[in-house]
Parts: sequence; structure tokens; C-alpha cells
Amino acid sequence: MPLDPEIVELATGRNFAALTTLFADGRPQTHIMWVDADDEHILINTEVHRAKFRNVERDPRVAVTIWDADNPYRYAEVRGRVTEVVRGPEARKHIDACSQRYLGKPYPNPVTSERAILRITPDQARARGR
Repeated sequence: MPLDPEIVELATGRNFAALTTLFADGRPQTHIMWVDADDEHILINTEVHRAKFRNVERDPRVAVTIWDADNPYRYAEVRGRVTEVVRGPEARKHIDACSQRYLGKPYPNPVTSERAILRITPDQARARGR
């Protein structure tokens, strides 16, 4: 099912997202992240050694809130599941593309383990504000 175009617009702009994953004991963990989207999925790029990655490997349920950098009262909330993990050169190319959008240059940090794109399929999604 296609994402609402307003959600895609928020996710593909220079806006940040809060990604919430769950630890094994059920405690939530939230990180502020760069975000991206295709027509049907929210995309989050991380490294495989991070707690958020281990969390979604065990329990793929996530929530993502994206807010407009110019108007934080305009936001989108997506609740769903990580349905695919993309690794390797495609994930590395994706973090460089995200970095170009956010920083205007290729990703400057060393990659400690391996980059991975978390492809999130929404169960619920809504955009608010204007």
C-alpha cells in the first residue's frame, strides 16, 4: 500500500525522525535519526552493531515519528514492522545519499561494522498539521 504523499515528503526532506525499537524486556529505546522513504516504506539506515539493529532483528515492531524542521507541529507517525534489511554496497550508497541531503557531502563518519537499511512497512500511518 502506498504511503501518504505528505509522509513521503516529510521523510525525504531534511527532517529528522525519532525511531523507537524494543529491548528484549519490552523497554523502548528511541533515537533521533536521518530518515528516508520510497513509495511504500520508511527507510532508516544504521549499522549492524547498534542496539536498535539488534532490537529489530529480535522484534521487528517499530514506531517512527518524523517532524517538519520548519514547523514541528507538522509531523507524521508511522507504526509498523521492519520487513526487509538491505546490507552491503546498496546500504553504503544510501547513507552517502542521506548525508548529501542532510550535510551536503558524503557520509563523513567511519563505518564501524556494516551499514544496513531498515525497510519499514507501515501498519498504521498518519500525517498531522499543515
